[in-house]
Amino acid sequence: MDFASWSTWQRWRYALKPGSWPKLLVPCVLGQGLGVVAAPRVSWVALALGVLFTLCDLAFIVFLNDWGDQGVDRIKREMFPHGCSPKTIPDGILSSRALLWAGLGCGALGLLSAIAGEWWLARLGAPRPGLSWTALGCLLVFVAYSLPPLRLNYRGGGEALEMLGVGVALPYFNFYLQAGRWWSPWVWPLLGFALLSLGSALASGLSDEESDRAGGKRTLASVAGNEVTRQATELLVLLGAVAWVCADGALVGLWFVGGLGALIAVGYWLLLRRGSASAVTNAFTEQGLYKQHLHHAIW
Repeated sequence: MDFASWSTWQRWRYALKPGSWPKLLVPCVLGQGLGVVAAPRVSWVALALGVLFTLCDLAFIVFLNDWGDQGVDRIKREMFPHGCSPKTIPDGILSSRALLWAGLGCGALGLLSAIAGEWWLARLGAPRPGLSWTALGCLLVFVAYSLPPLRLNYRGGGEALEMLGVGVALPYFNFYLQAGRWWSPWVWPLLGFALLSLGSALASGLSDEESDRAGGKRTLASVAGNEVTRQATELLVLLGAVAWVCADGALVGLWFVGGLGALIAVGYWLLLRRGSASAVTNAFTEQGLYKQHLHHAIW
């Protein structure tokens, strides 16, 4: 690719990675949806604020993740110059400084939107006390995941933090924003989503196994290997399906909804299992198809 000929818009659009947006937009929609059924009426203001915060959080994560991972990204490009997608900083698409400031700016904008939203909703007679702190918690999960001094995705535990951020914190933020209450039985379906999100987090390390190992990044794939990671991912999909049934059925009373969600997840699990044996180390095309089936099971 000739990145030198790209416009500024094309460079920033590539850095935003539109293909990864469902990873955060789906938790937003899930949380808002659960909030709608738990609330007496739909709040369009809460919906707009939830989408705005999620988009800011998305850009915050994408930009700063590239900034934090530029070392291992450079290693991967050197190891597999034709086997992986271009990397934003190593390939000169954008500078490290530009991504850092853009990411910090998006995070600040997201937090300010939550603060303004809490004030606005209170003025409308629909107070959401603690909303700003909940938003800050969502942002801090990623800070602990990828940024100094903790950088837990390099020390081990990054996948668990991703599950916490994507599978619990972000959908719960949107649930509370829409429902206006801290607790409802409708929070229970997040258990199944959290397990599926953990499976997605584990699988995301498959394509980076050797470069992460060389760069000192500790993921399940870089520590335990490809096969163990696939086995854990597939187990989590099944556990997530069971959790959907239990949460929607036993706890909320909607057995049909839980069963339908579980049936869809199991259907894609079968495709996942069928392609599992070929998604071995450095089989990037097969790994991409494997993760596509996984994402369909979740999304």
